Amino acid sequence: MPPTSLPDIPEPPPQARLRSLAASRPLSPVQAEAASAAAVARAAAPSGVPASSFGAAGAPTVGTAKTAADVARAAGPEAAAGAAPAAGAAPAPAKRPSGGRNLAVAAPVAVGLIGVLLASIWFDPRPFAGLVALAVAVALWELRGALGHAGLSLPWLPLALGGAGMQAAAIWSGVAGVAVGFFLTLVTALGWRLLEGSQPDQPGRLPRDLTATVFAAVYLPLLGSFVTMIAFMERGKWLVLLLVALPVASDTGGFFAGSLLGRHPMAPTVSPKKSWEGMAGSVVGASLVGVGGMVVLEQSWWIGLILGLAGAAAGTLGDLAESLLKRALGIKDMGSLLPGHGGVLDRVDSILMTAPLAFIALTVLERGAFW
Repeated sequence: MPPTSLPDIPEPPPQARLRSLAASRPLSPVQAEAASAAAVARAAAPSGVPASSFGAAGAPTVGTAKTAADVARAAGPEAAAGAAPAAGAAPAPAKRPSGGRNLAVAAPVAVGLIGVLLASIWFDPRPFAGLVALAVAVALWELRGALGHAGLSLPWLPLALGGAGMQAAAIWSGVAGVAVGFFLTLVTALGWRLLEGSQPDQPGRLPRDLTATVFAAVYLPLLGSFVTMIAFMERGKWLVLLLVALPVASDTGGFFAGSLLGRHPMAPTVSPKKSWEGMAGSVVGASLVGVGGMVVLEQSWWIGLILGLAGAAAGTLGDLAESLLKRALGIKDMGSLLPGHGGVLDRVDSILMTAPLAFIALTVLERGAFW
């Protein structure tokens, strides 16, 4: 008797295989309830009409009922997909929270930066002045690259050399030397850019480049000079550590207050996460550190309070200004030199904004004179 051939059985479609596999896997109570609701929705819908088009009474609705897939997605990944990924499919990569930092990388880098800071200033402030000059040069390079996204060009070399000269002037001549150095740096940088000229097809670029050059000269070499002058004050190394600690305390207080109590945005179009409650936390955190630092250094406590208020205000304004600049340029960080932190400019912006106010508080208010 010839063998009986079996009829060909068509392979079920992928959706049926997934549903069959899902049925063999136990579901949690929430997923079982969602699956039941999905089955009711499918039974209530007429043939060829999605369940999302009808309400509970069978009347057509728009956007009121979820489809079976929507309900399953709300219940969990197993109910949404119906089963594990198909064989051979690559697993989805893990996503990092939006805007988050890799703390495992950022923390060692932060410790290293603190070590470099202490090593440069602990025994003699002159190496610290060289560190400031190096940081200014790197930050200028990062700013040059960021502004390039907007078609702007900075004369980096004269600005970097002028910034180094301004740190030397801060050591030997104080405010007067910094003023002269800033004037020479600005004139040299502007002249450099003027000699480069402009392209015939970009007639409006030169004025914008000159404006950007003035901004860069003020923002980095000039503000950096105040950090150097603070380092050469009496107990300068402790004052520099306090200057670094103020923005950290401001950011920490603002983060916790904003996360727990933030309800009223400060500048939603510039930095949506900043709130007035976070600003209050920044003021409290920076003021506590400022007052504590001055008491430890046996200085007037009210100077520390002014330092805290100034540090919180300057740090917040600096963050908003940099956020506005990044948003305009379409970038997230100014650089990538420091893993987990972005660039050098991303780390020193709040310190630079706080430095001139701290210098004034430590000289005019405490000593009554600039020099």
